[in-house]
Amino acid sequence: MTVIKEFTKGFIKENPVFVMALGLCPTLAVTTSVINAIGMGLAATFVLVFSNTIISMIKNFIPEKIRIPAFIVVIASFVTIVDMVMHAYLPAIHKSLGLFIPLIVVNCIILGRAEAFASKNNVFRSILDGFGMGLGFTLALIIIGGIREILGTGQFLGFQIFPETFQPMLVAILAPGAFIVMGLLMGLMNLNKKR
Repeated sequence: MTVIKEFTKGFIKENPVFVMALGLCPTLAVTTSVINAIGMGLAATFVLVFSNTIISMIKNFIPEKIRIPAFIVVIASFVTIVDMVMHAYLPAIHKSLGLFIPLIVVNCIILGRAEAFASKNNVFRSILDGFGMGLGFTLALIIIGGIREILGTGQFLGFQIFPETFQPMLVAILAPGAFIVMGLLMGLMNLNKKR
């Protein structure tokens, strides 16, 4: 039961976006479409899982004074791998996400989980935490991206879901739309928590 709780805490109870309000810059910037949301979410999940794993393995060898810089070096290594692989095999998504892939290095979710969890727990629990938080982040991005894409274009994953007469709300795919959708979803999460 503890394993399931460890894995699923990032989905709702400790969701990085809706509950902890971490990683909002890429969340608001890349969620103009579901495909961008999936790309960013999976990239962040990869970095979370592997950086948590390595940090948990080497935590006892890192001097206290250089702990954070050491964590950033580990995280940056995996971000570089993600950036190169996406550039080689997924050039369209890589171009669409642009600068936000390298900025995963300074994403508060990644460094926060390294500091708060991986540096204090064993490898297995750190891997579960990385997967759970990464998938929770991905889920949040997909929900926000889906709402924005449907309202802003009338499509979902490029498929037309509304008739041609549908008038898209262009504000949904612009920056104000990201804040509106995000605020409404966070409000619903808080309302649900109070119940």
